[in-house]
Amino acid sequence: MTQPTGSTTGIVLNIQHFCTNDGPGIRTNVFLKACSLRCKWCCNPESIHPKPELSYNLEKCIGDKECGFCLKECPETALFSLPSDGKVRVNWDLCTNCGKCVDVCPPHALTLFGQVMTVDQVLDEVEQDNNFYNESGGGITVSGGECLLQPDFTAALLAGAHERGINTAIETAGNVPWRFMEQVLHHVDVMLHDHKATDPARHKQWTGVDNVRIKTNFKQAYETFPNVKFVARTPLIPGVNDDEDHIRSVLALIRPYPNVVDYQLLPYHRFGESKYNFLGRVYELEDFEPPAAQTVARLQAIIDEAFGRNKRSKP
Repeated sequence: MTQPTGSTTGIVLNIQHFCTNDGPGIRTNVFLKACSLRCKWCCNPESIHPKPELSYNLEKCIGDKECGFCLKECPETALFSLPSDGKVRVNWDLCTNCGKCVDVCPPHALTLFGQVMTVDQVLDEVEQDNNFYNESGGGITVSGGECLLQPDFTAALLAGAHERGINTAIETAGNVPWRFMEQVLHHVDVMLHDHKATDPARHKQWTGVDNVRIKTNFKQAYETFPNVKFVARTPLIPGVNDDEDHIRSVLALIRPYPNVVDYQLLPYHRFGESKYNFLGRVYELEDFEPPAAQTVARLQAIIDEAFGRNKRSKP
C-alpha cells in the first residue's frame, strides 16, 4: 500500500523561522539529517550523521552526586563520571545514540540532534508563518546536511508546500544520484547550490569527494528544469577557494544558463565550532579566520560584473 504523502516521515534536525539568507523573502528553514560530504569547515556537524545523534554539553551537567540518572540508564555503559569533578563523560566509541540517557537528564546536558517527523507535522509548523511569506515572497527552504539524501521525504514535503500555496526552495551540495535530484526538482521553485572548489583533487582534499558528479548534476539540472531558478554559491574559505580562478571558473559554468539567476559568496565563519565538542569530534580548522573584507569585495566585484550589476549608466 502506498503511504499517504502527509504521513511520509523523515529525520528532521531543526526547523528555523524568520530566515532571510536562504532564498527570496522571509523563509522557514527545515534542516534534515545526513550528508555525503565531509567538508572540513562544516558549521553543522550535527547534520552529517543520518540518524538522531547524541549531544553532550559538559557545562550543563550537574554531576553524579546530584543526579547520575544517565549512568544507570545507558545500556552500552558508554557514560561514566570522573572523580575529579563528578561530571559525566561519553565514550563515543560505545555510544549507539539510543537516547535513553536523554530522557532522564534533568539539566538537558544530554540531548539528541534529530527527530522523526511526518510531512504534515513539518508543514503545520511551516504554515504558521504564512503571513510573512505572503508579505515578503518567502516560503519554505529545505536544507541539511544534504536534503536530497532523503528524496522521498523532501519531494513530499515540497509537493505538500505547493499544495498549501507556499513557495519552495532547497539547499544542496549536489553529491547525490541524479535520480534523487530529479525527483525533488519537480517541486522546487528555487535551488541554492554550492560550488565549493573547481579542481576535482582539491575538492576531494577539502570535502572528502571529488566534484565530477556534482558538476554533472548541476549542468543537467540547469538544462532539464528551465523554469527553476538556480542560485549558485561558494562558501568562501581562506586558502581553499578564495581566489579569482575559482570564481571565474564557476562563472564560466553558470553564465550560459539564464535560469542561474545569481552567484553568492558565503564568507567562512566559526559559529558551529562548539558543536564539535558536543559530539566528541575535533574541529580541524581551528587556526582559520574569516576571509578579509577586501578579498570578499574583490571577488564580489567580479561576480557583479559578470551579472551586469556594476555597470554605470552613461550620462
